[in-house]
Amino acid sequence: MSSVKPKLYYVYDPMCSWCWGYKPVWHKIKQAVADDVDIIYVLGGLAPDTDEIMPEMMQAQIASYWKKIEKYLGTKFNYEFWTENTPRRATYPACRAILAARYQGAEQVMLDAVQMAYYLEAKNPSDNPVLITLAKQLGLNIAQFEIDFLSSQTQQALLTEVAFARKIGGDSFPSLFIDKAGKIVEIPINYENADTTIGHLKSVI
Repeated sequence: MSSVKPKLYYVYDPMCSWCWGYKPVWHKIKQAVADDVDIIYVLGGLAPDTDEIMPEMMQAQIASYWKKIEKYLGTKFNYEFWTENTPRRATYPACRAILAARYQGAEQVMLDAVQMAYYLEAKNPSDNPVLITLAKQLGLNIAQFEIDFLSSQTQQALLTEVAFARKIGGDSFPSLFIDKAGKIVEIPINYENADTTIGHLKSVI
């Protein structure tokens, strides 16, 4: 029997509203299978960098997704985001912030901070100052964070990670994949029931 645990890849984006809606279910899944698999977070890179203001039609479309998720899952959103910010369709800054936090062992707390800032506090994680403030509030080594966050190496690491996500089939977020002895299998996402996914994972493991 192999002593190497299967890998469970969680492909996500910190500014993906469905990932925010999935959070409670994902938390239960993690707790249930943590001893059986190595859980690896993979950034999917939803939207590259841009300075262009998001068109009003797209703003309305994304806000409608929020309402759909809210109705479907009971997830909370702060719609003041749309009136208090200048939205841009850019999630790569938040992804780079996640990587810079990962280098300090703080990927998941940074993810929590970005999601809460975006969805509950109506702050814009497409803006670098917002992300740097979050890192300060988390008590990260801020000098090192800023160096990593703004570096070309981190941008390249992000592009490499996004390419890996696409290679294994992670085109939508969230996505789950099990890598067992080099064979990668996608696990269907169930947004409402953690037990269904836990049972599926345990049968594959």
